[in-house]
Amino acid sequence: MTAQAGTGRTNQKQRTRNAIVAAARELIGTGAEVTMPAIAHAALVSEATAYRYFPDLPSLISEALAGVWPPPAEALAPVADSADPVERIAFACEFLLRGILARQGSVRAMIAATITRPETVTRRPGIRFGLIDHALLPLQDTLGATDPDAFAQLTRDLAIVVSAEALFTLTDLCGLDPEEAVSSAVRTAKTLTRAAVRSIA
Repeated sequence: MTAQAGTGRTNQKQRTRNAIVAAARELIGTGAEVTMPAIAHAALVSEATAYRYFPDLPSLISEALAGVWPPPAEALAPVADSADPVERIAFACEFLLRGILARQGSVRAMIAATITRPETVTRRPGIRFGLIDHALLPLQDTLGATDPDAFAQLTRDLAIVVSAEALFTLTDLCGLDPEEAVSSAVRTAKTLTRAAVRSIA
């Protein structure tokens, strides 16, 4: 094989990979169900080809979502001047849940995959944790300094509420519409944080 032919093959592989990722990103953006066959079809490749480039759906979704979510400081920019952790966590919670609703097909696929294959859990983006940590910055020098265990417990409690799992529990099992579900989760996140703030006093 000539060097030129080798380079051409490498370029073709990269184009194929890029097409698969682009197709996944576009499908994710619709909020529809995300499957490997659907992505392969949109990318104009066979499902077998898609699996040659990505061993499983979580790895493909993870790559497709890279850079889609803004960093925590950018996401929380509208409340950057607020020192109120309750206001900040409410904004963070709503931001995350609305982002999940917009991409829920991929989020559901990722959750399903990591439940059946726990070893793939590291491919799930931990968006919630960065948002929670950034939202609670005003508490780091107060509750975080005086009672680090309570601060750590608060972040764990919030990780349950500020999450796709909580959102889907409210919509799928409790029968709430998306707006009601977001409001319910935000209200719970505010209640948890408000209780922690009161404990300082």
